[in-house]
Parts: sequence; C-alpha cells; structure tokens
Amino acid sequence: MKHRKETGEIVARVTGLAASGRRAAVATAVRIDGSAYRRAGAKFLVEDDGTTIGGVSGGCLEADVRAIARDVMRDGAPRLLHYDTGGDDRSVWGLGLGCNGSVDVFVQCATEPPASDTLQAVHFLLEHGAEPFAIATIVDPADGAGRSLIVDAAGLLTGSTGSAELDRDVARAALACLHDGVSWIDDIGGRRVFCDVIAAPPRLVVCGAGDDARPLVSYAADIGFAVTVVDHRQALLSADRFPSAKRVVHLRPDDGDVSTLGVNEDTFVVVKTHSFAHDREWVAAAARAGAAYVGLLGPRARREAIVAQLGIDAGRLFGPIGLDIGADGPEQIAISIVAELVAVRAARAGTHIRWNAETIHVG
Repeated sequence: MKHRKETGEIVARVTGLAASGRRAAVATAVRIDGSAYRRAGAKFLVEDDGTTIGGVSGGCLEADVRAIARDVMRDGAPRLLHYDTGGDDRSVWGLGLGCNGSVDVFVQCATEPPASDTLQAVHFLLEHGAEPFAIATIVDPADGAGRSLIVDAAGLLTGSTGSAELDRDVARAALACLHDGVSWIDDIGGRRVFCDVIAAPPRLVVCGAGDDARPLVSYAADIGFAVTVVDHRQALLSADRFPSAKRVVHLRPDDGDVSTLGVNEDTFVVVKTHSFAHDREWVAAAARAGAAYVGLLGPRARREAIVAQLGIDAGRLFGPIGLDIGADGPEQIAISIVAELVAVRAARAGTHIRWNAETIHVG
C-alpha cells in the first residue's frame, strides 16, 4: 500500500521537473529473488542535481544505481541492471554488502518520452481517482524499451508499446496481473515486460478527532492509507489538525447518515472518541457495514460492555486496540495501532520477524 503513495510522490516530482526543463531518471525494481527490503515496483528517482526520492533496496544498491541513472540522463539509453550475490554470501549483489538476494532494476530517463508521457498519465490517474491500475513497460534494452501501456480494471488502455499486436497481448496479461494484485515480469511477444500493479489505497476511518488521533492519522497516511476523520465536534476537524487526511467529516453516529463514510468490507475503522455512548454507536455502525477491521481504544472491560450491549461477535472487535509493544503516550500508541492495521491487512500475527522461517518480501 506504500507503493501507491511513493509512486504518486515520484510522478508528481517528475511532472514538476519536466515542466521546469530539468532532467531526472527513474529506476524501478522489476524482479526480486530471495530476501529483499523492497518489492517489485519499488522506485528510485534521481534528479540532475543528484537529489533522490524513494529507493529500490534498503540502501545497498542506491549509490550504484544513482551513478548509472546519471549516465542514462546524459545519453538517454535505458538500462536493465542485474545485481546478484553470486556464490558468496558475503558479497551481496557483487558489492560486498552482506545480504542474500538478487534484483533486476530498470533505469530510464523520466523527463523525456516515452517515460514522461507515461508518468504524466499516471500522475493524472493518481490525482483524480482511487481505482487500481497496472503499468506494463518494455524493459529489455532494445528498440521500444521504456514504452508502456496503462490498463485499468475496466480494460481501458492508455499509451502503447508501439505494436498493436503486442498491445493486445500485453493488455490481456496486464489485466490478469491487475486481477491477481501482484506485480511481475514476463516474456510477452518476444519482449521482456514488467507489469507494475498500482493497487487502490486501503481506507481507514478514524472515529474521534481528539489530539491523540493526530499521530494515528499522520502515521497511517504516511504508509499509504486513505484516511477519513469523523467527529461530532466541528472545532476539532480543522484542516491544520489533520493535514494528511483525505477527508474530515462532521457527523454523529446517530445522525442516520453514516453511509456517507462508505464503510464496507475493505474498510478499516478505529473508534476512539473517548465517549462510551459514541464509541458504542460507531462500533455498531462499523459492524453493520461489515468493516474489515474494527478497533476500539480503551480497556478490555469497556470492550466487553460494548459487545454485550450490542450483541455482536466479540471476535470481530479488536480491543484493546494495537499490538503489545509496551506503548506509552499518543505517538507510541499510534505506532502500535498502525502496526496492527498492517498485520491484519497482511493476515500476519504481528510476531517477531526473527521467529519466522519464511523469507520476507519475496518478489
């Protein structure tokens, strides 16, 4: 979910750079094998003055990719890079960095066609909608490298690979990729094509606009949630209190108009008004709407009282809310809540990573 937000920041920056006549290159991780800090689709923007945004690794590759990106800005020729451990675990990706894994990175000039045309279209889609779409890009270093086709869930197409026949094949594959929700790289029509899925942002509704909601909204928005803040106290809903929220809504849970919040089975809801009556009604509304997650701030006895009064399944209500990290104060509690949201969305238990036998972030 961070992927959509990061992509939006990068394409917005590219649009501004191109408009001012400056140059930049964008590097995209298109294939990952083994343990990795980032996933396929991670992007790294390198500007003509050396300024960077994003990343394709945990810092292992960026210096080398940055140097190559500056070459790409000078000659305009896209590159497909491969970094590998080889046979020596101490020599990661050939750079002596001490991690296991391999990654392919596609680098192209972002402020010149065809990439600039694609990124401008992506910028429009991200600014004017919340629907998922996929960007299918030719990444092998031959004629047409960097040409892209953008496909949305309805099958509408933007751009072209330069071949009508290849467009049809790529569009079909991109739709399947979009349906699966996973970015991948594959050979299509004799060309190496990377399909980058930009998923819809997960939605979070925070019921309660008190001071302790501010770090929660900020942290959740920063990792990619589209956050709505709702409260019956108009004075608490000023834009300067919640600058990262997509919406602030003045509403009481008993107004009979909670449908305007759009809560459904894909929505996460956190209830923290500090009023027992209001919390109970917001929990009831979220449960009726079938929210994917309903979390309640406060002690266990408070949750049990609300469950008993509403007659709902206690297993559907996360309360006390958050992961047990020994949090103290609004900021730490917000971290524990956001960590739980991420864990629930990923269907993970939220345990120590060192206890997991599986490789994390496999591309």
